[in-house]
Formats: sequence, structure tokens, C-alpha cells
Amino acid sequence: FLRDLGFNVSEISFALNNWNDDFIYELLDKKQNEIKNIIKSEQNKIIKIKQAKNDIKKEKLLINCNVSIKSVPSYSVFTLRRIVDDYYAEGNLWIEMSDYAEEHNIELSNNTFTIYHDREYKEKDVDIEICAPVLKMGDNKNGFVFRITEPVKTMACMMVYGKFDNITNAYITFANWLEEHNQYRMTGKTRQIVHKGPWNEEDCNRYLTEIQIPLKKRNELKT
Repeated sequence: FLRDLGFNVSEISFALNNWNDDFIYELLDKKQNEIKNIIKSEQNKIIKIKQAKNDIKKEKLLINCNVSIKSVPSYSVFTLRRIVDDYYAEGNLWIEMSDYAEEHNIELSNNTFTIYHDREYKEKDVDIEICAPVLKMGDNKNGFVFRITEPVKTMACMMVYGKFDNITNAYITFANWLEEHNQYRMTGKTRQIVHKGPWNEEDCNRYLTEIQIPLKKRNELKT
């Protein structure tokens, strides 16, 4: 009976050596929860397969951008926020920050990220804040600011491989994902982390960018 329920040999031996009604009831309850979690995991895989098949039928060819959900903690960061001509001007901000940090002996972490303060896509006059985690806070000078970022309980994340041009398709993928998961709504400011870029990868086809989009469930927005 226990074998048919998915118990392995060691679990069966342990159950037989400790047999009583309360113990077996607790054991069965635990196994039931394990099976439920397995079923949920497999159902999620089925959902992802259906989404991938739909993408292929619609000729979107965007299934390389898988959406996952995670929480993001707060960080102590050294930042520079500017309104720049366009998104491509972000690189100049990183050069400016790097030069300033070197001049003032500010030790920066490699786990840098960017916060986009505009609520929608803009062709020009883009509000960008670049952030570098630090171990020690300092004084704010010349537009450079030390601050603590807000934690995000529910963050949708997508890993985008290849050229930066692929990021546009990633946002389209997310829009489609959001339509199918309408229990969520976008909220807050999007972030972007370039794990592999021009400074540590020569081949642009091997770039790796993580897009982070804050979410809230419908019931959380109502409260």
C-alpha cells in the first residue's frame, strides 16, 4: 500500500518500525503535500509548453525569454540619475560613475543595475538611474547619491540572450505573458541588469541581460 503511494524502501521501513495511527496519519499527510507540489510543478510545465506552442503558431519566436517570478531585496547603492538623450546614452553614465568612483576611492560591486524611472517607453529624454551596490555609504556630491533601494516582493524577471536589440522582443514577450496571467499588474519602476556586455564579452551574440519588472496581484492593489 505504501509502495503504491510512492514511498521508497527506506520510508516504508521507517513507517513499519514506527507504526501507530497518529504517526501514519502524519506521514500520509506529508506525502499528500509532496504529491500536490509535484502536480503543481508539472502543471506549470504544461502551461509553459502551451505558451511556447502558441508563440510558435503566432510566429513570435520569443520563447527564449522565459518569465520567472522572484523577490528582490533592498540594496545600499551608489547612484547617478540623469535625463539623457536616449537609452544608448546609458553607457556614458557608467563611464562617468566609474571615473568618479576611481577618483574618490569608492569601491563598487560588480552587481550593478539600472532603474528606468519613466512609466512608458520614450524615444528621447529618458530618465535613467544607474546603481552600483556598495558596502559603505558616503556623502552625496555632484549628482552622485548614496541611497537604499526599495525591496520588491514580486518581480517578473526575464533573461535575454544576445544583442541588446533583442530586449525589445523581450518586452513584447512580457506583454503577452501579462495578458495570460491577468492576476498580475505592472507597478513601480523597471530595472535592467547586464550580466554580460561589451566590457566582459567580445561576442555580442553572447550578451546576457536581465529585465526586472515589478508586479502586484489584483487583490493587493485593491487593499
